[in-house]
Amino acid sequence: MLLWRSIAQAAAHPLLDEAPQPYEFDDEYVPRPCVVHPTEAIEYPNWDMPEELSEQVGEWSEELEESCGISYYDAFTTNQSKAGGYPGWTQPPQWPDCACGRRMEHLMTISASESRGRWLPVEERTGPGWEISTCPAQEDDSHGMCMGDMGGVYVFICRTCPDLPALHRYDC
Repeated sequence: MLLWRSIAQAAAHPLLDEAPQPYEFDDEYVPRPCVVHPTEAIEYPNWDMPEELSEQVGEWSEELEESCGISYYDAFTTNQSKAGGYPGWTQPPQWPDCACGRRMEHLMTISASESRGRWLPVEERTGPGWEISTCPAQEDDSHGMCMGDMGGVYVFICRTCPDLPALHRYDC
């Protein structure tokens, strides 16, 4: 469920000491308590490039990986949970269209893992070797929800329509 609130509405209610529990639930579908560390990142699309550019980037990525040990997809895309940016599609893109006919804008992603790939928030860049590790130990710091294999939930909105309609897509 996506709820829109103003800053005044959010400030009027105190933070909860504990997350509310649904009446019936399976532990696998309830996130583990975790902390959000917002970090600004410049990223580029992974699946959403024109075909000829994708071919060029693929060749360049192979050269980069051979010379530096890091690929385009590790260096320039983020596959973690995020607000804005490009969806970190695990499968081919499924951009939704709004009822008004426009392609919807990516609002946020909730990813299956916060430790996929080499990109990490500044707060988690600790210890020797973080730059070249896939950081499996960081998995314990994630929300702990299993979404297929390594997929996520992508939320989209249409800012053109006055009621800000939202849709989601899921891939695994």
